[in-house]
Formats: sequence, C-alpha cells, structure tokens
Amino acid sequence: MEFKAIGLIETNSVAKGIECADEMIKASDVEILLARPACPGRYLAMISGDVGSVQNSLDIGKEVAGEFLVDSFVIPNVHAAVFPALSCATPIAELKALGIIETYSSASCITAADAAVKAAEVELIEIRCATGLAGKSFVTLTGDVASVNAAVEAGIELLEDEGLIQSSVVIPSPSKELYKSLV
Repeated sequence: MEFKAIGLIETNSVAKGIECADEMIKASDVEILLARPACPGRYLAMISGDVGSVQNSLDIGKEVAGEFLVDSFVIPNVHAAVFPALSCATPIAELKALGIIETYSSASCITAADAAVKAAEVELIEIRCATGLAGKSFVTLTGDVASVNAAVEAGIELLEDEGLIQSSVVIPSPSKELYKSLV
C-alpha cells in the first residue's frame, strides 16, 4: 500500500487503545502501521491509506476513545522520511547541526517532525515515541544550521497553540562523541 495519509490515535488506556485500533481497521480500507503500548500506560494506533479512509477511521477511533483520547492527527501527505525515523532506521552519514523537538505526546511529535522535514532541507534521525520517556516524545534531525533552525521553528510553530512543546534545542556543532549515541 502506498502511504498517502497517516492517522494516529493516542489513548491513556491500553485496553481502550486496542479497541480503537480494531474499530479503526474495521471502519475503512486502511492498513495498521503501528499498534503498541507506550509510556505511561498509553496506547498508540497508527493507520495509513487514502485521505478519506484514514479520516473516516480516525473519526471512529476518536469516538471509541472518548474520554481516554490523549491526542490524534491525520497527515494527508506524510513526508517519506517520517517512516524510517519512526523505526530509528535512518542512516545518517554525517551529523551537521542537530535539532531536537521534545513534546508531551507522540502524536504531536510526529506532526512536528513531518512539518519540520517539509519546511527545510534536513534529515530526520529519529522520532522516539513515549517508550521509556514518561509519555513524552522527541524528534532529532540534522542539516546545516540555517535549515535546522528553520525546521525546528516550523515544528514548534505547528504546535505552539496546543501547548504540547516541552523543549527544543539547536546545537550548531555537536561533538563527534554525541554522534555515536544518536545513530
């Protein structure tokens, strides 16, 4: 299946999250990309398909989630770099400037990463979703300093009205020792 759109439901109940994932799959012609628990007791269910099917499935998932819904999104034309970054499988030959956006939810982190990589010539290194992070998430990216600044700004700007940004940093010249721990 070609990934034209993705949608994600994040719940603060594992049981309710599993139910949402099931109902989302049954609602439309979509493919499940991710269905797993995350910290602290949350559940992530990500689907893909055409925009209409993803939106319909997400609407059903949000209805099923009810009061357990933490966050959600639909990205109509997701950037291809998002998928390897979610799997921590992005090969980075050289660490240039380093940008980090830290958020309070997995859904907000993925949308910030997509906005960042669409806004500037950067490479996503990793999108880390909630596991081992007490529910927070972060994205790391690299490129020249101006591009990393523009990308981080774009990610933050997308979320600033929602209050979901924990922190952000741009490191113009990260140490070589740090590179080893990032890739």
